[in-house]
Amino acid sequence: MGGAVSAGEDNDELIDNLKEAQYIRTERVEQAFRAVDRADYYLEEFKENAYKDLAWKHGNIHLSAPCIYSEVMEALDLQPGLSFLNLGSGTGYLSSMVGLILGPFGVNHGVELHSDVIEYAKQKLDFFIKTSDSFDKFDFCEPSFVTGNCLEISPDCSQYDRVYCGAGVQKEHEAYMKRLLKVGGILVMPLEEKLTKITRTGPSAWETKKILAVSFAPLIQPCHSESGKSRLVRLPPLAVRSLQDLARIAIRGTIKRIIHQETVNKQGNGLKNTPRFKRRRVRRRRMETIVFLDKEVFASRISSPSDDNSCEDLEEERREEEAKTPLETKPGPPVNFLREKVLRLPLPDPLKYYLLYYREK
Repeated sequence: MGGAVSAGEDNDELIDNLKEAQYIRTERVEQAFRAVDRADYYLEEFKENAYKDLAWKHGNIHLSAPCIYSEVMEALDLQPGLSFLNLGSGTGYLSSMVGLILGPFGVNHGVELHSDVIEYAKQKLDFFIKTSDSFDKFDFCEPSFVTGNCLEISPDCSQYDRVYCGAGVQKEHEAYMKRLLKVGGILVMPLEEKLTKITRTGPSAWETKKILAVSFAPLIQPCHSESGKSRLVRLPPLAVRSLQDLARIAIRGTIKRIIHQETVNKQGNGLKNTPRFKRRRVRRRRMETIVFLDKEVFASRISSPSDDNSCEDLEEERREEEAKTPLETKPGPPVNFLREKVLRLPLPDPLKYYLLYYREK
């Protein structure tokens, strides 16, 4: 499934293409997609395909096409502080993007059938937290993953504001999926070959909307133990943050507001987006064309409008364009102002690194 938009040269260009095709429609979803580089969730030998609008599968590891994730993120209508359950959480790519929107007071849980994929997802999450330039720009709701079959979730589990299932759901399991949802919540899942959005409007009232046709591998049916009983999946408890963690969130938030205000004062009209790197336009060279008609030369050359300009004219035009667009050079690496501020605080080093989540850069 996929191929709805052109491939990008990098993550930003892929997102540009998804926006142009109207798969990404809101700023909140766009920011989350730009913050998490899709290539980071690929194995090294397959990264050349990371920015294509195609699904990827290697063994048990699987990523849906970017256009599918875009529609899912938009349909979930995510807000800070909500609870989210990802059924078939896979690499954790979607859960990480969702966590950037939920913020520090949300709940972000995932259930994955394969233990090796859970291990892979934890490695990718750790890499994102420790190395991503985007981490300090957001307040992150870190995902928690558990191993098990999503059709065997304990019946006494908490309900969620948002639920996504990344495998094909048959009609017989629709009621089971709905039970996981709070009143007012949204469930998005592939139901009978259609990506479907279900909103719970009351204790027994639902609104259903078909989004688009999709093709997903079906949910794997539970394998009962020798005793004939199913292995119930226990979801992580809803933990209460420690006072120390709350203080870290508050301090980081205060520093971010100070940085924002300093930027406003410096620029005069608020934060401006960092200029995107502009790729140099490639000019076509003049080509001589020979046309044969009945085995005889009919014309030795066919001119085109661009042929009227000499090489000197083209060079002059190129210089004029460069003078008009001084942003042709790629900008330097972004500065992490939050990190700089924290490291300058009059605090012991262990406390500084705690405020930075022990990040490597």
